[in-house]
Amino acid sequence: MSDVTGTTFRRAPSRFRDWISADGSTAFPAEPGRYHLYVSWACPWAHRTVIGRRLSGLEHVIGMSVVDPIRDDRGWAFTGGEYTDPVNGFHYLAEAYERTDPAYDGRISVPVLWDTETGRIVNNESADVLRMFTTAFGHLATRPADLWPEPHREAIDELNARLYEEVNNAVYVAGFSTDQAVYERTVYRMFETFDELDARLATRRFLFGDAPVEADWRLFTTLLRFDAVYLIHFKCSLRRLVEYPNLWPYARDLFQQPLIADTVRFDEIRRHYYRTHPMINPSGIVAVRPDADFEAVHERARLGEPRVLRA
Repeated sequence: MSDVTGTTFRRAPSRFRDWISADGSTAFPAEPGRYHLYVSWACPWAHRTVIGRRLSGLEHVIGMSVVDPIRDDRGWAFTGGEYTDPVNGFHYLAEAYERTDPAYDGRISVPVLWDTETGRIVNNESADVLRMFTTAFGHLATRPADLWPEPHREAIDELNARLYEEVNNAVYVAGFSTDQAVYERTVYRMFETFDELDARLATRRFLFGDAPVEADWRLFTTLLRFDAVYLIHFKCSLRRLVEYPNLWPYARDLFQQPLIADTVRFDEIRRHYYRTHPMINPSGIVAVRPDADFEAVHERARLGEPRVLRA
């Protein structure tokens, strides 16, 4: 099912939104080995859940399978090798949706959090899954990572909503738009937001202080793909990420956080976008990746150090 309606891209809402609980107050209690995460290395929405699982040390609690980055009309596929499903033996992720609801005719998306006990999808909304890794599975984590700290919860939720509209989803609105005015309005608003974020990051290491939270990782998965894909493929071309004095070092800082670089697959990201959107790139040519060294020194740590007051 396409997300493009008329001349405007409208992302279909996630259909499965059941909640896993730490205390067993819902039909889906958090239990080691019960749930399985289906993702794509290429997808930014899935990538945020991969990061949340990794940061929390939930690898032994929640299994994970990866789909092939090249998606055709049949959707995300398990094509063999590293792209296999040891839990259900699915050949296509669509089978998970069909097994959960035989009448489902919506978009087949990642991530998917699967319940092996009931044999159905619990949740396919990336924001929910990322949140549950903190709230529901926190007591099972081997590397507890509070990505939704109590003092900032309301502000994190507010910024998350804004980032979704003006950055995360905006790149798709711009990229799939067939209306010049909609495209331009979306791109200019996106870069206004980037300008504001750059100013905010001039005096703090991360969006809410000295440690990254949900909002940082939700922003990161878009920034990571920006110059390599969205700038070119989706025509978000006003400025490059590397031109920003604070936003670019901030993105490198997040990339260089422990356990993160291993979740990044630039070749899969680029192949997925340039080879699965024929309406945008009918030739299937994969654009050369622009120069951008995510491993370069960023010196952001100094923003978290106590300041020495001088007379």
